[in-house]
Amino acid sequence: MEKNAKIYVAGHRGMVGSAIARKLATEGYNNLIFRTSNELDLRRQDKVEQFFAAEKPDYVFLAAAKVGGILANNTFSADFLYDNMIIEMNVIKNAYDNEVKKLMLLGSSCIYPRLAPQPIREDSLLTGSLEQTNEAYALAKISGLKYCEYLNHQYGTDYISVMPTNLYGPNDNYHPEHSHVLPALIRRFHEAKVNHIPEVVVWGTGKVLREFLYVDDLADACWFLMNNYSGSKTVNIGTGKELSIGELAVLVKKIVGYEGNLVYDTSKPDGTPRKLLDVSKLTDLGWTYKTELKDGIRLTYEDFLNSKIRVER
Repeated sequence: MEKNAKIYVAGHRGMVGSAIARKLATEGYNNLIFRTSNELDLRRQDKVEQFFAAEKPDYVFLAAAKVGGILANNTFSADFLYDNMIIEMNVIKNAYDNEVKKLMLLGSSCIYPRLAPQPIREDSLLTGSLEQTNEAYALAKISGLKYCEYLNHQYGTDYISVMPTNLYGPNDNYHPEHSHVLPALIRRFHEAKVNHIPEVVVWGTGKVLREFLYVDDLADACWFLMNNYSGSKTVNIGTGKELSIGELAVLVKKIVGYEGNLVYDTSKPDGTPRKLLDVSKLTDLGWTYKTELKDGIRLTYEDFLNSKIRVER
């Protein structure tokens, strides 16, 4: 990507989009385009058409999405399917219509089968049933990456898709019910600490395994791939390391400084038993993660403490 190229980061106020915007600015890209959801509703086909026709971006990072944790995905599945699918189709179609040089679609590791062989290779896609609690989100993301693949095949476009593992970091969503597991744990332990609550409840058994990637590392990988990769097949982005939710809870508890007890609510769903990505494809291309989990959690907790107005809304 040329330093003066016009680059549109869709979803720049979210955790992923804001990290990509920070990375691009750090690397000297000086012609970035942003729109808030109030300024541009990506679900509106006519508005997206007008935006692309007027701005004519050279490159697009599609990080805009309706996201949430296991409860939000399971409760609002119709909204997750509709909003995410229409956002992707509108942006990708208008990127093609306006001759965008290259587009990156940000997906999610939940696109892979619930019981895929571990670690999960990119070619595991569509080889088995999805996890029911986030099936709607996964179906939307699969549709988006397949649309990119089909455009590449039919029209020779250069649209790529990446599948990050579980993400965390600055500008995360700390909602008590609709957030992902790591920010949810940070908030619960912090509130229990300051309010002297004797125990913190963790959903599920604590035995399922997860992989976590600091969002600024993801942004670095996205920048790297936009400059060094072309192809219709998706690329996994992760650390290649995993730990149990119970181990994660103990780590967050220690970093926050909470001294009470942990209790597991086994009536709540665990989700996929294990979800470790095979990152050998990305490693072979020349990229590896930099931020270890304990260091990333410390940075994320600092962000939480500095974001209390946003957190408490």
